[in-house]
Amino acid sequence: MKKIILSVLISTSVFAQKQVKEISMESLWKTYDFAGSYFSAPTSMNNGEHFTQLQYNDNYGEIVKYEYKTFKELGVILKGAELVPTAPNRKAVPITIEGYLFSPDEKQLLIWNGTEQIYRHSTRESYYIIDIATKKITELSASGKQSYARFSPDGSKVSFVRENNLFFKDLISGTETQISFDGKNNSIINGAVDWVYEEEFTMAIGYEWSADGSRLAYYRFDETAVKEFNFQTYGELYPNDNKYKYPKAGEDNSDVTLMVYDVKAKKSINVLNVKGVSEYIPRFKWTTNSNVLSVQRMNRLQNKLELMLADFTKTGADMVNTIYTETSDTYIEINDDLYFLENGKQFIWCSEKEGWMHYYLMDMNGKQVNQITKGEWEVTELYGVDEKKGLIYFQAAAINATEREVYSIKLDGSNMKMLSTKKGQSSADFSAGYKYYILSQSDANTPTMVTLHTADGKKIKVLDDNKELVEKLGGYALGKKEFMQIKTEGDVMLNAWMIKPANFDANKKYPVFFTIYGGPGNNTVDNTWEGINYMWHQLLAQKGYIVVSVDNRGTGQRGKKFKHCTYGQLGKNEVIDQIEAAKYFGNLPYVDKNRIGVFGWSYGGYMSSLCITKGADYFKMAIAVAPVTTWRYYDSIYTERYMGLPQANSSGYDDNSPINHVSKLKGKYLLIHGTADDNVHFQNAVDMVTALVKANKKFDSFYYPNKNHGIGGGNTRLHLYNMMTDYIIANL
Repeated sequence: MKKIILSVLISTSVFAQKQVKEISMESLWKTYDFAGSYFSAPTSMNNGEHFTQLQYNDNYGEIVKYEYKTFKELGVILKGAELVPTAPNRKAVPITIEGYLFSPDEKQLLIWNGTEQIYRHSTRESYYIIDIATKKITELSASGKQSYARFSPDGSKVSFVRENNLFFKDLISGTETQISFDGKNNSIINGAVDWVYEEEFTMAIGYEWSADGSRLAYYRFDETAVKEFNFQTYGELYPNDNKYKYPKAGEDNSDVTLMVYDVKAKKSINVLNVKGVSEYIPRFKWTTNSNVLSVQRMNRLQNKLELMLADFTKTGADMVNTIYTETSDTYIEINDDLYFLENGKQFIWCSEKEGWMHYYLMDMNGKQVNQITKGEWEVTELYGVDEKKGLIYFQAAAINATEREVYSIKLDGSNMKMLSTKKGQSSADFSAGYKYYILSQSDANTPTMVTLHTADGKKIKVLDDNKELVEKLGGYALGKKEFMQIKTEGDVMLNAWMIKPANFDANKKYPVFFTIYGGPGNNTVDNTWEGINYMWHQLLAQKGYIVVSVDNRGTGQRGKKFKHCTYGQLGKNEVIDQIEAAKYFGNLPYVDKNRIGVFGWSYGGYMSSLCITKGADYFKMAIAVAPVTTWRYYDSIYTERYMGLPQANSSGYDDNSPINHVSKLKGKYLLIHGTADDNVHFQNAVDMVTALVKANKKFDSFYYPNKNHGIGGGNTRLHLYNMMTDYIIANL
């Protein structure tokens, strides 16, 4: 206790002796002075002793090889500056390497550039195949940009999607084979996914090779029945009308067929059909047996999940069988932690069926062998399995919901060992064979440090300590982000953090600025470095605000009961908790309870809109960026997962939609939206304005032409944060 008090006194003394260096908005969003260094993601090579990185020591990029055990640079494998295509109708200029994949034998590289973003995860680009020894360049296809190109397991082919059809190119003969032929924009998709699967099942690539390369499993989406949404983009004489299929809550989804193409037989077969009005196929994955494909089928309410196996040594009704079924009285969320062991007899399954997200070892008949992890804490990511040692490597929030650690554990659930070394949040990237891992660690007040370790946890070397950023931060008087818990009147403990001004005076009264998200399973109270957002909060603290964030009920890593209690009535418990938090901070002796404001983006914008209406007696000001204002306007998969169908839960959809509470507005309200938001449509803002005008309420609004849900590009973020900061200063 004395040590803590002493450090506070020293900090205050130093602050008093030196002039405060002001954080400028330009340093945040124009010159990005606080972005810190970025350790490029390593790609482990097959031997597990070496890895590569894409680095930009010039304008074109180069792929550099390193040794794990020493982090010694072993040379440059490929330089973009040396790659000059000679194909007809191509400019003879070097290729900028934007990404790369090795062939299975590591003799060839697939590189790409000219990336065009489609939606959140989907892109199209130009791909090239490079012979590493000769540096020979072969354009993958001359018929237009492609998406999701991948080597086949034997390296003899490269598959890709173009214009909603699936293809592969034979690298020996140079011939291009078209697998599907009915692809059509806003109608049929092969080898990729539709908008709502991409956004809410977090995927884009919609095909996968079997282990021996003999088969390709792929999605076929029929969007015919899905209603079309459109938005205009401006800048030309006539605006461009953008149309795409977007199923809103309760509306028709795509019908989906899982197809499998047999390379030798040169034909596709239909494995499984689901009607969009009733079911989904959110995942499929080949087992280690190339004759057996796993399929996950889910009902529309997302409270029943089946794991199915399609065995291609069988035909007809015997081909596809359900081996495991999981149900919930609320919902089940899809994850990517399904792992099939090389022994062909077992797999790892991830589920919160017992109340907390954990790993289970299952046999191929769907019977549980044993529970691997257990306790009142949750696993968060599976890194892989060292089957020789019988160990799995994973990330978890085992200490509390604000932390993340890296662990190993035996498949029988024994000998769980923490591999991360610092308090805060950690993530790992393992080498092939799991001999080494690269560990990234940070906490709320400390930038990310990257270190290299052997699999038993021994540190080999510090790879990146963000020294330059740490030294730069030392030139500013920053308030420490402090973590705490708040107990509500309903006897619920909520995690929270607070940043006080560096020159905090307990005898003064300070305004409080809430930054919230609050959506299902998503936390803002994390003990992790948040970079530029953290520095914006420090800028506000420099201007005399206490900045806080509170994780309400429904947020993650605190068990199923805490997360699922918002089911069927999104916004109700969450806003109650934020109001309780406002009461708590308002009762602190150094807080002006009449000057509490709130900001949120997306679900957070939905929350801030409810706080300034339903919580009008406790919040003076709110900023809502790209908010959902009625759940009837949001997409089917997300909304129905947490709310059920609107036809069966009308009150749940309407009781906590901001457009239905505008009459309660008292304080200052700033509504911001991008006009080209494909996710939370600008329609939400338009109807909120309509409701506010009808209620004769004063408010402020701003729209960003042609900007999507992220509202970025050029000077946009600088303009946005300047506007929001000025609004806070003027109204809070």
